Amino acid sequence: MSLRQNTPDTLHDTLSVIDTLYRFAAGIDLRDRALLSSAFTEDAISDFRPAGAKAGFEYPVLQGRETIVEALSTSLSGLDTSHSFSNPRVVVDGNTAQVDVLVEAQHVSSVDGARQYLMKNRYDVVLDRSDAGWEIKHVIVDNVWRTGDPSVLAGI
Repeated sequence: MSLRQNTPDTLHDTLSVIDTLYRFAAGIDLRDRALLSSAFTEDAISDFRPAGAKAGFEYPVLQGRETIVEALSTSLSGLDTSHSFSNPRVVVDGNTAQVDVLVEAQHVSSVDGARQYLMKNRYDVVLDRSDAGWEIKHVIVDNVWRTGDPSVLAGI
């Protein structure tokens, strides 16, 4: 990603792109399927395989907004989560944007709060501009570091 001069238009796009990431995180953390769904294109792709492999489990590539929302909502249903984004680097090129961002994702068992798994992940995100605003087209999640009990993610 290269540095570009910021104009009112690029600043507006940058903030709108980041807001899409916030909708994604809030949708998960608040268990709000409609909000989560609003963050994705209809044909979106979510690839958590790099992070999953480092945590010791296989997670399939998810294709399609409904599939992604259902998978995330179901797999995280037994957890309390908080997702925090930092250091977003956004490049907008017309109706496409690319973001490299760090995400800290805390996962706590709803049954036993002492069981936790904290991940620091790097998200590589491609977004498309639509009539509704910016939406995630493709996201690849890789892990930077992790700590705690990974079995929390499996609901064990």
